[in-house]
Amino acid sequence: MKLEGIKIGFAFTGSFCTFKTVIEELKKIKKENADIIPIMSFNSYNLDTKFGKAQEYIDEIKLITEKNEIIHTIQGAEPIGPKKLTDIMVIAPCSRKYNS
Repeated sequence: MKLEGIKIGFAFTGSFCTFKTVIEELKKIKKENADIIPIMSFNSYNLDTKFGKAQEYIDEIKLITEKNEIIHTIQGAEPIGPKKLTDIMVIAPCSRKYNS
């Protein structure tokens, strides 16, 4: 699938332990010249954890997406659907069951 020109809403949820892996996927999508709209949940935007500081992730996501703003509130996210701001949405990370 070619992603050039596709508007992708890329939302980070609060599974902080997978952020580094998810950011690598974000980079791959950006290399395909997709137009990425960065979105973060309240917790992922505001909480520092043992996996990293929120501001460091915010800065890295802004750098990768070349966007100055990250949608991180309900009010900010509400227009996405009605205004058809995206062609597709990526919600990451999602929980995954690992076989042991």
